[in-house]
Amino acid sequence: MQPEALIAAAGKAYVDHRIYTIKPRKMAEFIDVFDRLAMPILLSTLGSPLGFWVSHVGPLNQFVHLWGYDSLADYEQRCLKRDAHPDFPAYFSASEHLVVAQETRLIKRLVLPSMGAPT
Repeated sequence: MQPEALIAAAGKAYVDHRIYTIKPRKMAEFIDVFDRLAMPILLSTLGSPLGFWVSHVGPLNQFVHLWGYDSLADYEQRCLKRDAHPDFPAYFSASEHLVVAQETRLIKRLVLPSMGAPT
């Protein structure tokens, strides 16, 4: 994880960790579609992401993105806005032939006793 993302994630109670497996040799096309059609909607409904990555070692052809949330209610509210956006279905239509699989995890921040109270 990049240092800026670590700093941003440290203040979030929940992180939506998404992994999209893309058809081989189609990553550039997927990134173009995602950037043009999904990102404007995601930025206006979810806010700024924690970051984006592509797999380099291990399972290949994976596009990973993380979004931070202050609470479960915050997550649900912003996701409902995203899903209700009238332009969001166009992204699904344009990307459906590129995505092989999707994993979504909502992970909760853990503060170990040795780390002290969260700030």
